[in-house]
Order: sequence, then C-alpha cells, then structure tokens
Amino acid sequence: MPSPDDHPLAGRQPAAIRSALTVLEEVARAGPGVTARELSTALGLSPATTYRLVNLLVAEEYLVRLPDLRGFALGRKVVELAGAVTSPAIPAAAAAAVAELRSRVRLAVHLASLRRGRLRMLDPDPDHPPSTDGVLARHLHASALGKLLLAEEDDWRPLLGEPRPLTARTLRRPDTLDRELETVRAERVARQFGELRPDRGCLAMPVRDGSGVLVAGLAVSGSPDRVAALTPPTLRLVETCAETLATLLA
Repeated sequence: MPSPDDHPLAGRQPAAIRSALTVLEEVARAGPGVTARELSTALGLSPATTYRLVNLLVAEEYLVRLPDLRGFALGRKVVELAGAVTSPAIPAAAAAAVAELRSRVRLAVHLASLRRGRLRMLDPDPDHPPSTDGVLARHLHASALGKLLLAEEDDWRPLLGEPRPLTARTLRRPDTLDRELETVRAERVARQFGELRPDRGCLAMPVRDGSGVLVAGLAVSGSPDRVAALTPPTLRLVETCAETLATLLA
C-alpha cells in the first residue's frame, strides 16, 4: 500500500500550509514579542487554530518562544533560510566590529546595506531579529534605516510612493516626512519612535565610503523610551563603530 507521502497534497493540507505561512509572515511583520492572541486577531484565525499552528512552528524551529514566554519571534530555520537567499557575506572584521558593539550596548544592533536605493540586512541581531527586508523596504518612511536611504534622494517618492500609516506615530504626510528627512541630513542620524511598531524605537547612523557615498546603516533598536534616552557615550560608541565599518565595507 502506498504511504500517505506518495500522494499529492489533498483535502485541507494546502489550506493548513497557507495558514502556517501566513502566521510566519505576520510574526515577521509584527516583530519579536507578538502573542498568539494578537496573531489570532490580526489573521482572523480561531484561537485554537492559531495555537496549534504556533506550537507546530515552534516545534519545527520556524518560531521561537521568547524567554519571558510573553510572545514569539522568528526562529533559527527562518533566519537560516533568509540568510541563504538574501544576506550577502560581510568581512569578518566588520562582523567582529558589530559584535563588539552588541557586547557594549544593551540594545539590538543591526547592520544593513543601503546601496542603490535598496535596503538589505547584512548582519541582523540574532538575539533580536528585526522586521524582514520586505517589510522594511515597503515602509522606508517608518524605519530609521529607511529614513537614511530616503534622505539621500532629492525626491524620495519614486522609492516609497504614498507613505502608509503602520501605527498612530507613523509619519505619512509628505510635508512632515520632508521635514524629518531634512533633520536626518542635518544631524547625520535617523530616528523612529513607535512608527514601525508601537513598542519599538530605533536610531541609525550612516556608513559611507571614502567618496561619501552611503553604503550601509548601523542601527540600535529597543523600546521607544530606551532609544530616546540614549546617552552621549552610547551614541559615540555607535558613531565609532559606523566609522570603523566605513573602512571595512568600502
């Protein structure tokens, strides 16, 4: 008798697979800490179905429970898949510089490529996975790294289109975003406070090559209050790391 594995997908299996993938997409969009109840509400799935899918994805290491048991984040297998497909290698010295910064600041630290109008993660913090490249690329106006990229453009609209609100704090009016990008240019640092997710803030500094061309962005991320309260010594650590990366990524 043929085994069930010999038969094509049938019955409810395709729907279950689609639901599981949708759960992964929503965790990626919402970011670390999203709860099963929040997933159920956002996706319109029953709590029982949501818990069943989440438990399966955790068992298979596509999701991971956060240490405080209050929510979930993308797991090892998703990070490995994303790295195999989209993450270019960076020099070992650059990875070491980012790792050193992580050891000295009590925040998530991410390094992203910002070349030719594209945002791609080079070295996302493995302990605090950021939003996916796709989410960040679609909503450049809502992330500090995205603002660095938009601030390089004389006209940001071709890169972004119509800004969409993701939270109550998202900057969506073109004139407001223009002023924000002017501040980024003047201060050479970009910030966002609860604009991508209500519970997350971020500060990003540019990494430029010897000609002054933007090649990457170095970001520290945490709660909006913690990011707003960053001290001058901590900011200097981030700036020094960005300067070191400029020579290593050129």
